[in-house]
Amino acid sequence: MAENKIEIFPKGEKAPAEYFTGTVWIKLIVPNDQTLNAQIGNVMFEAGARNNWHSHSGGQILIVTDGIGYYQEKGKAIQIIRKGDVVNIAPDVVHWHGASATREMTHLAINPNTQKGIVTWLQHVTDEEYYAK
Repeated sequence: MAENKIEIFPKGEKAPAEYFTGTVWIKLIVPNDQTLNAQIGNVMFEAGARNNWHSHSGGQILIVTDGIGYYQEKGKAIQIIRKGDVVNIAPDVVHWHGASATREMTHLAINPNTQKGIVTWLQHVTDEEYYAK
């Protein structure tokens, strides 16, 4: 039986190719402000899509709300992440995340402590890195 998919948030805008490989959609749910010092976005990666290597000075929390994806910290093995998984990323850890090669993945990206900066973008994740499982 096919799963009926209920979208919680609108798809948003297409993410810039400068920071993403493949098709990714971003909907900013909570814009950054100086009171909460947090930003929350809903990010939908189509199969095979991922973001660049990057880090967050204030750390990041990912909550996977649909699909299957990958998460990798620099120098460590790729982890498979699934609907319901939570990934806590310490400040300044270089990492990337995205959909699996065959399934899309959606997550909430929570950026706390934004007074320290939101994101530092680095190089694209190569196909060799992406498929190295």
